[in-house]
Amino acid sequence: MAGRFCRVVPLDPAAHAADLHALYASAPDRRGWTYLGDELPETETAYRERLERQAAGDDPLFHTILDAVTGAPLGIASYLRIDPANGVIEVGHLHFGPALQRRPAATEAMALMMARAFDELGYRRYEWKCDSLNAPSRAAALRYGFTFEGIFRNAVVVKGRSRDTAWFSITDGEWPQRRAAFAAWLDPSNFDGEGRQRRGLTEIRDAGSGA
Repeated sequence: MAGRFCRVVPLDPAAHAADLHALYASAPDRRGWTYLGDELPETETAYRERLERQAAGDDPLFHTILDAVTGAPLGIASYLRIDPANGVIEVGHLHFGPALQRRPAATEAMALMMARAFDELGYRRYEWKCDSLNAPSRAAALRYGFTFEGIFRNAVVVKGRSRDTAWFSITDGEWPQRRAAFAAWLDPSNFDGEGRQRRGLTEIRDAGSGA
């Protein structure tokens, strides 16, 4: 999946583990791991072994987000709870490195993954779930155009803590409008000479036309 700012490719532990471990280790703190089900291994070797186990499966189906120019890994995302019979798929296991957070490439990566699910694979429903306490994730879901559907109480246990899960979705009927808004936001004309957005994604989507 290729865009102007990033590419989203199958996770390749041999190619990506060293850079991913380095970028996560370079973060000023470990808050990025708060709502994930695991922690950053201390060594690159241990992290590569984890990625090898993840890459061996097909649900979750892990991907690496790469910088479109340098090819450097910027973060991880996956498809999961893949249900072709019912046309439902979820995006998750998101872990954006510091260079990806709040950058156009992060939005583009999510748009690319949605486009594959809806336009190429024909899914009817695209889901986003997160810890109900994870305010940044909930805000991101709404910015990307997901609809909040409610809280599943005591849904899972993560790191020994009972977690309530917030559910969000986009349906195939909503996707064309979301797709147009992503395209308008990502258009080069929407960024000034310093790379700052001229109009926000939510503003564009709320305008109705995506233009």
